[in-house]
Amino acid sequence: MQQTENLNIEAFEAMPTPEDVHRRLPMTAAAEKSVVAGRRALQGILDRTDPRLFIVVGPCSIHDPVAGIDYAKRLKALADEVADTLLLVMRVYFEKPRTSTGWKGYINDPRLDDSFHIEEGMQKAREFLLAVNELGLPAGTEALDPISPQYLGDLVAWTAIGARTAESQTHREMASGLSTPVGFKNGTDGSVDTAINAILSASRPHSFLGINMQGRSSVVRTRGNRYGHLVLRGGGERPNYDTVSVAMAEQALAKAKLAQNVVVDCSHANSYKKPELQPLVMHDCVNQIRLGNQSIVGLMVESFIEAGNQSISDDPSKLKYGCSVTDACVDWPTTEKMIREAHAALRDLLPSRVSR
Repeated sequence: MQQTENLNIEAFEAMPTPEDVHRRLPMTAAAEKSVVAGRRALQGILDRTDPRLFIVVGPCSIHDPVAGIDYAKRLKALADEVADTLLLVMRVYFEKPRTSTGWKGYINDPRLDDSFHIEEGMQKAREFLLAVNELGLPAGTEALDPISPQYLGDLVAWTAIGARTAESQTHREMASGLSTPVGFKNGTDGSVDTAINAILSASRPHSFLGINMQGRSSVVRTRGNRYGHLVLRGGGERPNYDTVSVAMAEQALAKAKLAQNVVVDCSHANSYKKPELQPLVMHDCVNQIRLGNQSIVGLMVESFIEAGNQSISDDPSKLKYGCSVTDACVDWPTTEKMIREAHAALRDLLPSRVSR
């Protein structure tokens, strides 16, 4: 008989199961303490029982674990310094959605050479998350592949669903079962409707196909995630962090009978992908809070040791240390300045912020 399936498949290569990877790199007491504390703090901010602002800050993507941990140690010291007012969550992105083609991230291609050792990338990603959490720093990531959370989800405190995937039923179902608060980004056209529909969908129970810890195909039945919230990242060739855009987002959330929790992404279309504009976006949002805004509960910043970005070369060993290989970032001195200025501006204000 003529073959009718797998016509475009070259090979199947077995992955270690989530259980295997967990066994090789088990959760530690220090990492567990960090994950639980981070999730509880984020839930408290979203519930308005914790008046602080959270900031998800870090490289656009992780490509060099040595530079990544160097950054994490710097961020931990800064996090301790501003902890009375700001909750810092390290941005730890291993998967990169591509508009057409390009490097798909550390899990997919950890050697940056198109060799696609995904089994190696998954293990190294877990190793990196363990190290970050053992520093006492909670981690935030983007959920792109629906299988990855079984390998890494126990080490994540906050999750983003990106602008390209917020409309995906697969990602809405996945978000309904995640153990973290989930921020849904507005669409690439700037519309918040897709994200709001995603928040509503993810808050409900779902049943879908997935894998269990033993790597076996399973029907996954979820309870629903009540900690979905909106992330404004701009779109349609314009920012949407201004007071009018934020007010319109509040109205859209209220109409959907959702909590008016808004996170502003200082990067992407909100800064026209120009890292030097990220401090201006943060300053504007902090000023909105000082003038009485109640909905902005978090910010996102793309930041690394060095400013800007670089292309992946044929020899990854020649890459500039601590510089992004995806979107351009602000450098570490700028990051410190941005966060310290936000801390100083909000330190005496946030404790009196009205709880709703």
